[in-house]
Amino acid sequence: MVNLITEHIDIWTAAQIQKANGGRGRGKNSNSQSPHGIKKLRELILELAVRGKLVPQNPNYEPASELLEKIAKEKDRLIKEGKIKKQKPLPGIGVDEKPFELPVGWEWVRLGSISQISPRNEAENNLTVSFIPMTLISTSHTGDHGQEIKTWDEIKKGYTHFADGDIGVAKITPCFENSKAVVLSGLENGIGAGTTELHIARPFGTTLAPRYILLFLKAPMFLHVGKTKMTGTAGQKRIPKEFFSETPLPLPSLAEQHRIVAKVDELMALCDHLEQQQTDSDSIHQTLVETLLATLTGAADQREFIKAWQRIANHFDTLFTTEQSIDQLKQTILQLAIMGKLVPQDPNDEPASVLLEKIAKEKVRLIKEGKIKKQKALPGISEDEKIFELPVGWAWSRLDDLALRSEAGWSPKCESAPREGEDWGVLKVSAITWGRYNPNENKALPSSLEPRAEYEVMPGDFLISRANTSELVARAVVVAKDAPARLMMSDKTIRFVFSLEVSVEFVNLANSSLSSRDYYARVAGGTSSSMKNVSRNQIRTLVIALPPILEQLRIVAKVDELMVICDTLKSRLNGAQTTQVQLADAIVEQAVA
Repeated sequence: MVNLITEHIDIWTAAQIQKANGGRGRGKNSNSQSPHGIKKLRELILELAVRGKLVPQNPNYEPASELLEKIAKEKDRLIKEGKIKKQKPLPGIGVDEKPFELPVGWEWVRLGSISQISPRNEAENNLTVSFIPMTLISTSHTGDHGQEIKTWDEIKKGYTHFADGDIGVAKITPCFENSKAVVLSGLENGIGAGTTELHIARPFGTTLAPRYILLFLKAPMFLHVGKTKMTGTAGQKRIPKEFFSETPLPLPSLAEQHRIVAKVDELMALCDHLEQQQTDSDSIHQTLVETLLATLTGAADQREFIKAWQRIANHFDTLFTTEQSIDQLKQTILQLAIMGKLVPQDPNDEPASVLLEKIAKEKVRLIKEGKIKKQKALPGISEDEKIFELPVGWAWSRLDDLALRSEAGWSPKCESAPREGEDWGVLKVSAITWGRYNPNENKALPSSLEPRAEYEVMPGDFLISRANTSELVARAVVVAKDAPARLMMSDKTIRFVFSLEVSVEFVNLANSSLSSRDYYARVAGGTSSSMKNVSRNQIRTLVIALPPILEQLRIVAKVDELMVICDTLKSRLNGAQTTQVQLADAIVEQAVA
């Protein structure tokens, strides 16, 4: 069975699940990969261990039946000495309770028959002992734990008692499902107490290997069945004491218990090594992708750009093999787009300087007509803000140079549920967080409040969030032409209405680019990364490299085309990873069948 593990190393390491932590569309995305294959390998090792399939049986070892006789004698001795109380015998184990056939020499037992359940300690009040809250219990297969030092009188009441050599398992969700189980060791003066959310078993003397019992409590078989036996309300479900003490346990000889524990430690160390190798490989891969993509955006001229692209093209299939690398490619495409390196310039295009003059005249006219208000003038663009050389025909501008007006929304006290039908609602920040406008993310306006039509979102609006996490603050969307009516902006959303002389989709690309994200990271306020904010004035001040209007349209079309290719790559990648995950799962099912 060990060959089953070592012969499929490639599948264990390749089977990974993408875990998205936010961001869709054109925005930067933070993704990580969960090593599903190695997780399944760890579960398989535990499952094979307690089924007697991890190490060969030694016919010279005494059978478990003799071990049970020793346990019974030790139990009787402790009862006679008054150290434990005589317990009511547990029922025998029926055939229907035995989930698989045991190896020769093994026996089915109940943990409550071979150990003391929920023991109590006796000690002097001033004795220093160990205190262990749930937070100090690890999920490791070794059952590690931390401890705090307290006096016995502080913790003897209202907590779970335990001693060195005891085995404990978390009884409450989600700690149980997360495999929080422990072998108590190194306790101050040999005893302690801790979280009330533990079931404790204390072996009779040295008749058991506590680490073997721990493997059983961490095996998928025990956890899966235990989850179905939980009682209580959601969030407070617990494993009954009877399940802990009476679930049939496969018991080998004491010598084989120790051999199984040693083999599990050996194989888990291999898993640790594989996981570290995967982490190192992922880190190196990510650095390589970032470095090579940076040579594109940092190219000084066309010759250097072509050379940098050729390096990437030659290794495209090996570079873009993760969601994170594809998202980095997307971000690079955006940066190249707003630097004028994605499509060729056409000398016949009307230069952007003329476009800016037209917009300025339009704003003056609208101010005179009383249709918009005059805004406070923004500072000129300094040389430090011009972070790259502009192509011919382009011009530096601020976002507000392109906008006719801007305004924040309204945040009345709304219902918790979304609006129904065509009722009025107020958009949540999540409606504009993920790169695409999502009108379903709203809260219904109470019937007691009158809607404010001036805050209604209209097709073509450029909406930007002024408050969110550091990764998502100042993310923006363009409202689709077929967007539903009667939805208002909240005060955490700012709307910019641009001149028709400008492509609002291009402005959105520029706002999502690496250079813009760097700008927002510098100016955003807030005391923590979980909530940052930018002001309307800071958004107005954003520097944009503006191409001629026809080039704006060509850039938007090219970006859309390349994003479709990136999404196709990601879809194929997910398909391949799904296959690897299914292979890993199939191997596990085959091994325990």
